Amino acid sequence: MNICLLVKDFAAGDKFSKDGMPIKSGAEFHAENHAKQLMKLGHRLTIFTKKRLLSTASRENIDGIDLVRLHGGFRWLEIWIRLLTTHRDIDAFYIIGRPSFAVWAIKFAKMFHKPVTLALTNNDEVFADENWRNRIFQTCDHFVATSQEIGGKMHDIGKIDNNRISIIPHGVDVHRFAFSNEENRRKLKREFKLDPDTKILLFLARINIHKGIDTLQEVWKKLHPMFPDAKLLIVGGGLNTLIEQLKNLSNELDNSIFLTGEIEDPSRFYQMGDIYIFPSRGEALPTSLIEAMSSGLPSVVSDIGGNEDVIFDYEDGFRVPTEDVDAYVSRISELFSDDKLRLKLGENAAKIVREKCAYEKVIPKLEAVITDESFTRS
Repeated sequence: MNICLLVKDFAAGDKFSKDGMPIKSGAEFHAENHAKQLMKLGHRLTIFTKKRLLSTASRENIDGIDLVRLHGGFRWLEIWIRLLTTHRDIDAFYIIGRPSFAVWAIKFAKMFHKPVTLALTNNDEVFADENWRNRIFQTCDHFVATSQEIGGKMHDIGKIDNNRISIIPHGVDVHRFAFSNEENRRKLKREFKLDPDTKILLFLARINIHKGIDTLQEVWKKLHPMFPDAKLLIVGGGLNTLIEQLKNLSNELDNSIFLTGEIEDPSRFYQMGDIYIFPSRGEALPTSLIEAMSSGLPSVVSDIGGNEDVIFDYEDGFRVPTEDVDAYVSRISELFSDDKLRLKLGENAAKIVREKCAYEKVIPKLEAVITDESFTRS
């Protein structure tokens, strides 16, 4: 089948904004990963996205994906021309997020009897406003929510029938983010010139306030005197001002904080860590969380959004009230002090991800929704 995937941005060009923030969005990561996984199942993939820079090609092949960048000002017309000429063999449409130009693909799909699926990966994307674009988005044949919370909002706020909604996490490559046992963790710590008995609290996400980096700093201020040999490992890029704050805090706390900056492949850091912390103020289903779980890390996370789909107290980690510094300190201290509990929860975390979020489980379900071979439209 030839599947057309529509996403706001893809291979846009710039990697960082002027303030240091990585530009590549979660939706773009999901688009790339889902396209590659669907191609492994034998499908052809075309991606329609915005053309933002003069230097980027209007059409190119990236790892077997037919990438089409639509020109501003008349994207609606270009979509129709493409679908009637160069891409008239499209069989199904898969939209990630709500790129405004996708409404014209939906109209095309309805006119020519092609199934169209809309996947929402963020709570903010649910149809709260009554405008003409949202009304068109609501006419999609199928809807995919990455968390129970988003699925519920699709029904309650978006007025979408439950029989049109599928709860499917965006998935994780459990082979790339392989389970790491205690022996491997100790080996990696030696490679990084650390004592193998050093406990590592890992944060791997964008460094900004929304992700709770201010809460993380307050947590570490309280944890460091309790566990002076432990290290806080922060992996990822973010706001330059916050990175400077973290460097200054590390100087104040015996150089106990390590910052790696943006990393292409973070898998080794997951495998070296002991506990994953994610104090975000709002999420759907965080990619970094399920990557950490896949690697065998117990997690202490905010009690928000998609976290409640995968983190269960004393089973694979702990959920605590957002911004409750003392609750974070208490749970992390418990795991730092109890090796048996920490390892048990980490093993359970990896098992839960393999049962719920592994690509081998997720992608066939997504494929069945997108392709909908029994599709008929009255």
